[in-house]
Amino acid sequence: MHFVIGLLTVVLVLNCLLLILLVLVQLPKKEAGAGLAFGGAATDALFGAGSGNVLTKITKYAAIGFFVLTLAVAGLQSSQRDKSGKELEDAMSRQATATPSTPSAPAAALSATPTTNSFLTSTAESVSNAPAASTNAVGK
Repeated sequence: MHFVIGLLTVVLVLNCLLLILLVLVQLPKKEAGAGLAFGGAATDALFGAGSGNVLTKITKYAAIGFFVLTLAVAGLQSSQRDKSGKELEDAMSRQATATPSTPSAPAAALSATPTTNSFLTSTAESVSNAPAASTNAVGK
């Protein structure tokens, strides 16, 4: 499944590059601008005088391909994520049923350590016993 997702992602990137190229090559309304800078005369020579129609059709099909590929990759990744999430839940439930019900030694050691509340209390007492900071008067 990962191979299919990777392959579709590569095709999607190539489709994006093709769309960028097609948009830059198309002529604007009055034969000026970026379309002419990127070979507007060359497209007329290659596709003929009605090259706008050919480029428009290719752009339309490339855009449709872009949306189809995007939805396909998103759907495949979503189903792959759901499978891995279910496998993780199953593994966790198997581990929970396999663990013994008696507390282990590290758990007993953790319960014997002081709690966070006692640390916060001692810190608050040390701050309240600190000498007050003096402020220097600034000359007028």
